[in-house]
Amino acid sequence: MARMYLAIALGGAFLTMSQEASAQICRPVAERTAELGCWIVANGQLGTLSKTEVFWQLDIFPTRAAADVAKTASGTVVEALGKTWLLTIGDAGWKSTGGERVAEIGPLPIRAGDSYSAQYMEAIFAPGMTAPSHTHPGPEAWYTLSGETCLETPDGKQVGRAGEQHVIVPGGPPMHLTATGTETRRALVLILHDASKPATAPAPHWTPKGLCKS
Repeated sequence: MARMYLAIALGGAFLTMSQEASAQICRPVAERTAELGCWIVANGQLGTLSKTEVFWQLDIFPTRAAADVAKTASGTVVEALGKTWLLTIGDAGWKSTGGERVAEIGPLPIRAGDSYSAQYMEAIFAPGMTAPSHTHPGPEAWYTLSGETCLETPDGKQVGRAGEQHVIVPGGPPMHLTATGTETRRALVLILHDASKPATAPAPHWTPKGLCKS
């Protein structure tokens, strides 16, 4: 009986360590050592935004030079997921000069008159990988190229899939992310955050209900 209890205890400890090992914290792309993970590819300073909502425009260009020519003050050029992207924060319907429009995501709710920064990430998660519970001081949005992601917040869960409605999460509430389905998740992620605060903060005092496991 004692051996059985020990086996159960060790099994639980192993599961906890496995879950912790699978949790992905976003790191600068310069620290990248593998394909899988969450990698910060750019940070763009936007300054003071005068409206209560903005949109995220995603355009693909054949070369970085062509994207740089089309870039405006609110745009950022990144190379991610095998493509050259011009990522722009602006009004609904804004169009870049040249390039191929891939998506317009919004509206993203913000506070008029505050200064904002845009952090862009490349996220590649195998099914079952997670991101630890965290918060953002501003909205988060995803553009999913492949795979499926489930996001749990205190209000419930959202699932983002390639080719379907984009996931937008207002700033503030804690969240927990899990790559679900059977295909590797590949996504571009935006955190549009208050420039006076870090883009991400841990949320150790909130425990998700496990809605993304069902």
